[in-house]
Amino acid sequence: MTTVGIATGAGRGMGNSCAQRMVDTVDVLLLVDRDEATVTAAAEELDQAGRASTEPFVLDITDVDGLARLAARTSELGTLRAVAHAAGISPSMGDWRRIFEVDLIGTARLAEALRPLASTGTALVCFASMSPLLDPSVPDPTALAILDDPLDDKFLERMRETLGVSIENSGIAYSWAKRGVHRFVQREALRLGPAGARICSVSPGIIATPQGKQEAEEHPIMGKLVEGSPLRRMGKAGEVAAVVAFALSDQASFLNGIDLLVDGGAYAAVQVAAGK
Repeated sequence: MTTVGIATGAGRGMGNSCAQRMVDTVDVLLLVDRDEATVTAAAEELDQAGRASTEPFVLDITDVDGLARLAARTSELGTLRAVAHAAGISPSMGDWRRIFEVDLIGTARLAEALRPLASTGTALVCFASMSPLLDPSVPDPTALAILDDPLDDKFLERMRETLGVSIENSGIAYSWAKRGVHRFVQREALRLGPAGARICSVSPGIIATPQGKQEAEEHPIMGKLVEGSPLRRMGKAGEVAAVVAFALSDQASFLNGIDLLVDGGAYAAVQVAAGK
C-alpha cells in the first residue's frame, strides 16, 4: 500500500517545515502551493531529504476544480495518510472577503474534496490561530451559526449582514475566519469518525516566519504579546511543525476534534493578567 501525504502552503514558512517533517512518514508527498517556482524548488530539495518521493502541485486553495484535481491525483497515487493544511493568509495580505475565502472557505473545500479518500489511519491538521482566543468579546450566536456553514452560497453576505461594517476590518475578519476553522474541525471530526480518520487544528502564536514578522511590524501589539509571554520570544516554524507531526502520527491516534495551541504561553499570560 502506497501512503500519500499532502502539505499545503509548502513552498515556505510553516507549511514547508511541516513538509520537512512528513518526508519520512509517507511514501509520496504532494507539496501544494500557488507559487509554482517556490513549490517546485521545495519539492526538488525535499526529494533528497527523506524516504518519500515528492511532487509539486500548483494550486490556489480556493480553486474548486483544482481541489478536485488534487483529490484525483492523491487517489491515483495511493492511500491518503496525512494532511498538513498550512496554506492561508494573514490580515495584511488581503481584504476581509479574501481572508474568509482562503482561511475558512478554502479549508472547508479542501476537507470536502479529500473526505471521500479518508480511511482508517488518515489524519488531518488544519492551521488556525490564537487570534480568536485573544478576543475578549462574547461572539454573536447568530454569527456563530452562520460561521458553521462556510460553504453556503451566501456565507459572506450573511456574515456582513450580521456583524456589520466591523467585519470589513481585515484583523477582525481574520479572527472570525480562524474561529471558524476551530469550529469546522470539531464538526469534521464527526464526519470523518465513521471512516476511522481524525482531524485537529493547530493555533500558532507569533512565529518568526516572513509572514509572521511582517504582521508583527505592522501591529505593535504582537511585540507586546511576545514580551509578556513566559518564554519572551517568537516561536520557530519547526516548533509548530513538530506539534503537527505528532498530531498526524499514529502516536496521536486518540487525538481528535481539538485545537492545539502552540504559542509559548502567550495566551496563558494574557489570561493571568486579566485575572481569569
